[in-house]
Amino acid sequence: MILPALLLVPFAAGVLSFFARKRAAMETINLVGFAATFLIAAGLVAQVLRVGAISLWDGFLYADALSALVILLTASVALLCSVYAVGYLRENERSGAVQDDAVDVDASAKLRKYYCLTPLFVFSMMLIAVANNLGVMWSAIEATTLASVFLVTFHGRVTSLEAAWKYAIIGGVGLSMALFGTILAYYSGRHLMGSDSLYALNWSVLVERAAQLDKTTMRLAFILVLLGYGTKAGLAPMHTWKPDAYSEAPVPSAAILSSAMLNCAMYGLIRFYILTSRCLGTEYPGRLLLLFGILSMAVAVPFVLVQKNFRRLLAYSTIEHGGIMATALGIGGPLASLGLMLHMTFHTVAKPLLFLCAGNVYQHFKTDLFHKMKGSVMHAMPLTGTIFLMAMMAIIGMPPFSLFQSEFIILRAAFAGGHTLAGSLFVLCGTGVFAGALIHLGGLILGPAGDRVPVARPWRNSSLIALATVLVVIAFWIPAPLLELIQGAARVVNGQ
Repeated sequence: MILPALLLVPFAAGVLSFFARKRAAMETINLVGFAATFLIAAGLVAQVLRVGAISLWDGFLYADALSALVILLTASVALLCSVYAVGYLRENERSGAVQDDAVDVDASAKLRKYYCLTPLFVFSMMLIAVANNLGVMWSAIEATTLASVFLVTFHGRVTSLEAAWKYAIIGGVGLSMALFGTILAYYSGRHLMGSDSLYALNWSVLVERAAQLDKTTMRLAFILVLLGYGTKAGLAPMHTWKPDAYSEAPVPSAAILSSAMLNCAMYGLIRFYILTSRCLGTEYPGRLLLLFGILSMAVAVPFVLVQKNFRRLLAYSTIEHGGIMATALGIGGPLASLGLMLHMTFHTVAKPLLFLCAGNVYQHFKTDLFHKMKGSVMHAMPLTGTIFLMAMMAIIGMPPFSLFQSEFIILRAAFAGGHTLAGSLFVLCGTGVFAGALIHLGGLILGPAGDRVPVARPWRNSSLIALATVLVVIAFWIPAPLLELIQGAARVVNGQ
């Protein structure tokens, strides 16, 4: 019963937080709930590694190595962000930033909103990863939008409401296309035995009969799903909601959106890619993914180069890395699939770390604009500055950090597979983002000295130290069970 427990714990945490009346109670419920979720996720990983794919309730819930990896990454980010959120929201409350700018709302109501919606957000992401039925998976992705859009409005500023509205409208249009794609996938198997039941929408059933699906219908279905789930992943040109949402959401929520939610959107896209490639071959979906992947990387370059806001810069960095993952999926083959899974894992460590560092910087300097920063982060906040610099070097792919390794594997797969143009553009776009991020964030962290005001931040710094430690360790060594899980997920992506 490990799969139902994985869903029940975060859902219960969200419900209990809604009825809690004191901040300490809400904090405790979230910390305990996410700690339990992480332990259950670790147990699921152990079970999948031991016995292979598992299912429950006549295949309604299903988890293989790919599911287990996404679940483990989601649970890890949720736990670390929940620890950081305690200190972050306490500091916001102390400074008055937790209050609405537009309307007068009690601070405890705002905190309840965060502590209730965040576990429900995580519950929705867990359901994405364990839902075997493609319709249920779509519903879970829609539920993540419903939960996270209200987190974007947390501060109640006019800009927050605008960002949430933009997120809801663009995300709604995208998910509508994904719904039509899911319906068409069901329709493509209408001639199969038992296709008149919802059982025929189970991914594990469709993938075994993929060669019998209607090919014309599946072509259109994949285009719609790519546009739909690509919108949720922030692939260009459906990326425009990301910079606004990431810069307005509370920092812990932005960290989850930029990593765990990106992984879940890519997960949905991967499931349909496997189905389509078994039906049509890898060339058709691969070309479309390469187009959107390289386009996403290219779009991020000019915005990173001219960026004036460091949280928006991180959003465009996430768009670039979403493009890298889509490009790896489009290249296809065992090596690219391994690079994709490694990149997803490494990005899930580095990107939340950057957002949490950015949260510390914003609360200290009271701005997220480069030109308003008075003094360097390294001088004002030595620990945050050091970790920020290290995470920045990791995210732009500097050796010896792990993202260099995953990007090199993807690039090697591109040239080995004959995708010379895609590989060349990959290098060109990566170099542009590298230069822009290095100039802006390097100046922010290592700029002229300013006033230093030492402040104790045990709650926030503990998450930074934990993530920074993992970032350094995985640059040189990946634990054997995690590597086995990543390799298993890569085999699933490769259609094995």
